Amino acid sequence: MVAGAWPIVGHLPLLHASKPLHLTLGAMADKYGPLFTIKIGSKKVLVLSNSEMAKECFTKNDIVSSSRPNLVSSQHLGYKRALFALAPYGSYWRELRKIATLELLSNRRIELQSHVRVSEVEASTKELLNLWSTQKNEAGYVLLDLKQWISELIFNMVSRMIIGKRFFGAMDSENEKKAIEYLKSIREFLRLLGIFTLGDAIPSLRWLDLGGHEKAMKKTAMELDKFLTEWLNEHHQKKTTNEERDFIDVMISVLSDAKIHQFDADTITKATTLSMIAGATDTTTVTLTWAMCLLLNNPSKFDKAKEELDKEIGRDQCVQESDINKLRYLQAIVKETLRLYPPAPLAGPHEITENCNLGGYQIEKGIWLMMNIWKINSDPCFWPNQLEFDPDKFLTTHKEVDMKGQHYDLLPFGCGRRICPGISFGLGVVHFVLAHLLHSFEIINPSDEPIDMSGTLGIVHAKTTPLMVMVKPRLFSNCYETIM
Repeated sequence: MVAGAWPIVGHLPLLHASKPLHLTLGAMADKYGPLFTIKIGSKKVLVLSNSEMAKECFTKNDIVSSSRPNLVSSQHLGYKRALFALAPYGSYWRELRKIATLELLSNRRIELQSHVRVSEVEASTKELLNLWSTQKNEAGYVLLDLKQWISELIFNMVSRMIIGKRFFGAMDSENEKKAIEYLKSIREFLRLLGIFTLGDAIPSLRWLDLGGHEKAMKKTAMELDKFLTEWLNEHHQKKTTNEERDFIDVMISVLSDAKIHQFDADTITKATTLSMIAGATDTTTVTLTWAMCLLLNNPSKFDKAKEELDKEIGRDQCVQESDINKLRYLQAIVKETLRLYPPAPLAGPHEITENCNLGGYQIEKGIWLMMNIWKINSDPCFWPNQLEFDPDKFLTTHKEVDMKGQHYDLLPFGCGRRICPGISFGLGVVHFVLAHLLHSFEIINPSDEPIDMSGTLGIVHAKTTPLMVMVKPRLFSNCYETIM
């Protein structure tokens, strides 16, 4: 047990500190070892911080460690745990995960929706070229908030697949305003999901709502539900063919008016839609933003990526999704970004559902489990110069390491039964958008100062500040003609 617990509330103040929690818990692991416990009120939390413990936990003990605790946040923000990412392990979770995987995240579905990804990248590129042509400076560059550009592109891409329409750049100011509000609510949703409240620590004192977290959760849940209900009603009223169906159409068709484990069809559809949009939009945006930050702060690595693109693709044509397999260094950049900046560095909390043995210790039923993915990904025993950005390792000493939960030294998507179901989708989008950006545009830091790498608090670790860059086209002009 870690020292320094406060009376009654335990280590709860530690979890609300100004420093990102994965860094605080990582420093504790250096002092207390790869497996230690903290207290949140009367509740014990087991913190797991190395690959050996992760492998033992999510192989031998995978079933008993695959549930979720019933937190205040999952009640308010997760439709009383109808949202499958927050649901306890069991038949409901298995059924909803299966629907989400088959209907949006399967390899076949990803391939069928290739035209959506390509058209959204082209549309965003066209908007950027229009901005450049009207606002470029004497050096031929235009100033751009790249973080915002990426965010709008990814949201359009995901919303077309799930909701059936795009929001940004659609010549509809009302829809764009809604999207801005929705993205703001999504980010607050993800921030609040990373908070343990006083009610989680000491249920009898929940009514106090110190910090106002529960009030904020209720407000955010209402804001999100307003959008989700509107989109669901639109889908109930429209008629579609099989070719036109988006994810909400599929959910309505699959669920019909059925009830699954006390939840009605509309609640399940809204909860699952929220889970898919939040999971696909923010984590993908965060990864792309961190990748660009790292490249801008490491010009030699940036140059090497552009050299590979010029060699494999050339400057007389645009990069295609089918080209990604040839871009080994670009893939290494994505791996290294996810190693250093996993979008959810602590994943989601688990709950142990049966007594078990882990690392020679007896673990009691009911204890909560937190896996420090960031600490595992930066273990110096496996990763020399563990905090240095060095994609080359994935072409040499660590070329066999993958990110899909089988190599326990690199777990950006988690592992075991609760591994992120959207790995293939997320990696496909990140590789394609990053390749397109680096290939199509010259991107430079407008300042002599390094890019600010400070990150937000919450379950997703996003860049705190905008990413301001100078941009200009780098391909032959004929490459942009079909887009324009």
